[in-house]
Amino acid sequence: MDRISAIRNVEDALREFENGEADLAATERRVAAVLRTYATEFDGDDDVFRAAGDDPVDGTVVVAPSEPAARERVLAVSDDDGPDDSDRAEFDVERF
Repeated sequence: MDRISAIRNVEDALREFENGEADLAATERRVAAVLRTYATEFDGDDDVFRAAGDDPVDGTVVVAPSEPAARERVLAVSDDDGPDDSDRAEFDVERF
């Protein structure tokens, strides 16, 4: 799925929600499915990585050029990038 298709699918889901044709839970599922499909079919120089480990990072999906860069991005989006390493979530990143 390319970016334009993903955006159109999200717009369709939002339109159905606004028209009362779908409830919030169904809309969330549909948008998440679109994003998941887009991420797994991502066509670029970088790879898609998923964090597996402690909360709050478990399940976080990022696009990055390498595993170390993916770790940094996971920490950045999870607000778990403070100076004290002892408080950081423990996790691995794997290609998704």
